[in-house]
Formats: sequence, structure tokens, C-alpha cells
Amino acid sequence: MADLKIIVGSTVEDDAADFLDTWKRSAPNEYVAAQRLLTFQSWEGLSSVLTGERFRLLRYVHDHPELTINALAKALERHYSRVHADVTALEGAGLLQRIDGGLRAIADRITVEIRL
Repeated sequence: MADLKIIVGSTVEDDAADFLDTWKRSAPNEYVAAQRLLTFQSWEGLSSVLTGERFRLLRYVHDHPELTINALAKALERHYSRVHADVTALEGAGLLQRIDGGLRAIADRITVEIRL
């Protein structure tokens, strides 16, 4: 798995500058590893997706990959519908993947950069 970087407060101009920086660092016919990156316009945007319970769920899935939602709900002692909603939100944000009926975290480490 790879690292994931989350940027809070990113603008379209910031994203374009990051892309151009990567473009300039690459030589012709040379592979430049892309970093997994998620951006949120505001702190509220990030905190609405990565709540305390969802962070706990994400850490659990990282340590116990390939659980079903039902098994995850039992392990976390939470109601199935709440866990299902949290998994759907984390999957939509790109933090979890469903693979062969199970769940997997997409990164081993998440770094957050907050731009003022």
C-alpha cells in the first residue's frame, strides 16, 4: 500500500501548480510516481467525511482487512446501518475499497496538510 496525502484548503490554482511541478520534474520517457492525494476545500469538508467513528473504523479495517460490513459492525459493536453508511462515505472519499466482498484501507499512512 501507499501513503496518502490529504490537503485541506486547496484551490484550483494550487492543484494546477502541483500538477505543473510534477510535470516539470519528469524527464521525457521517465516514470514519475504519482502520490495518492485527496483535497478538501475546507476543514468542515474533511471533518464531515472523516469523523471520529469513521477514523476508528478506518484504523480497524487497516488492521483487519477483508472484513464484511456485518463482521465489522459486530467487531466495533455498532449498528449495521451506521457502519454501512460510514463505509459508503469513506469509500466515496477514496479512503476504503471494497474488494471481493471485503473491505480494505487504501493506505498505511495518511498525512494531512492544511493550507491557510
